[in-house]
Amino acid sequence: MSESQQDAFAHLNYEEAREQLVAVVAKLEAGGVSLEESLALWERGEALAQRCEEWLEGARRRLDAARRQPAEGGGATTE
Repeated sequence: MSESQQDAFAHLNYEEAREQLVAVVAKLEAGGVSLEESLALWERGEALAQRCEEWLEGARRRLDAARRQPAEGGGATTE
Protein backbone atom coordinates (compact mmCIF):
# COMPACT_ATOMS: atom_id res chain seq x y z
CA MET A 1 0.00 0.00 0.00
CA SER A 2 1.50 3.32 -1.01
CA GLU A 3 1.79 6.37 1.18
CA SER A 4 -0.51 8.29 -1.17
CA GLN A 5 -3.22 5.67 -0.64
CA GLN A 6 -2.94 6.09 3.12
CA ASP A 7 -2.95 9.89 2.76
CA ALA A 8 -6.15 9.69 0.73
CA PHE A 9 -7.97 8.42 3.81
CA ALA A 10 -6.22 10.48 6.50
CA HIS A 11 -9.22 12.81 6.81
CA LEU A 12 -11.69 10.02 7.57
CA ASN A 13 -12.86 9.36 11.09
CA TYR A 14 -13.26 5.76 12.25
CA GLU A 15 -16.94 5.46 11.35
CA GLU A 16 -16.42 6.85 7.84
CA ALA A 17 -13.45 4.58 7.15
CA ARG A 18 -15.30 1.53 8.49
CA GLU A 19 -18.40 2.31 6.43
CA GLN A 20 -16.33 2.59 3.25
CA LEU A 21 -14.46 -0.61 4.13
CA VAL A 22 -17.75 -2.48 4.58
CA ALA A 23 -18.87 -1.25 1.13
CA VAL A 24 -15.60 -2.41 -0.45
CA VAL A 25 -15.90 -5.86 1.14
CA ALA A 26 -19.53 -6.17 0.00
CA LYS A 27 -18.58 -5.29 -3.56
CA LEU A 28 -15.73 -7.81 -3.56
CA GLU A 29 -17.95 -10.52 -2.11
CA ALA A 30 -20.66 -9.84 -4.68
CA GLY A 31 -18.21 -10.51 -7.49
CA GLY A 32 -18.86 -9.59 -11.08
CA VAL A 33 -15.97 -7.13 -11.31
CA SER A 34 -12.87 -7.39 -13.43
CA LEU A 35 -9.56 -8.53 -12.04
CA GLU A 36 -8.21 -5.00 -12.33
CA GLU A 37 -11.16 -3.55 -10.43
CA SER A 38 -10.89 -6.30 -7.82
CA LEU A 39 -7.24 -5.43 -7.24
CA ALA A 40 -8.08 -1.72 -6.95
CA LEU A 41 -10.85 -2.52 -4.48
CA TRP A 42 -8.50 -4.76 -2.49
CA GLU A 43 -5.91 -1.98 -2.27
CA ARG A 44 -8.57 0.50 -1.21
CA GLY A 45 -9.80 -1.94 1.41
CA GLU A 46 -6.28 -2.41 2.77
CA ALA A 47 -5.83 1.36 3.08
CA LEU A 48 -9.19 1.74 4.79
CA ALA A 49 -8.43 -1.12 7.18
CA GLN A 50 -5.13 0.57 8.04
CA ARG A 51 -6.98 3.82 8.78
CA CYS A 52 -9.40 1.98 11.06
CA GLU A 53 -6.48 0.32 12.84
CA GLU A 54 -4.86 3.74 13.37
CA TRP A 55 -8.04 5.01 15.04
CA LEU A 56 -8.35 1.91 17.20
CA GLU A 57 -4.70 2.04 18.24
CA GLY A 58 -5.13 5.70 19.19
CA ALA A 59 -8.15 4.80 21.29
CA ARG A 60 -6.17 2.00 23.00
CA ARG A 61 -3.37 4.42 23.84
CA ARG A 62 -5.84 6.92 25.30
CA LEU A 63 -7.50 4.24 27.41
CA ASP A 64 -4.16 2.95 28.65
CA ALA A 65 -3.08 6.48 29.57
CA ALA A 66 -6.35 7.07 31.42
CA ARG A 67 -5.95 3.83 33.37
CA ARG A 68 -2.43 4.77 34.44
CA GLN A 69 -3.53 8.10 35.91
CA PRO A 70 -4.34 8.01 39.63
CA ALA A 71 -8.00 8.36 40.44
CA GLU A 72 -8.92 12.01 41.06
CA GLY A 73 -10.67 13.03 44.24
CA GLY A 74 -9.09 10.39 46.47
CA GLY A 75 -11.11 7.46 45.21
CA ALA A 76 -11.15 4.07 46.86
CA THR A 77 -7.89 2.70 48.17
CA THR A 78 -6.74 -0.89 48.23
CA GLU A 79 -5.38 -0.83 51.80
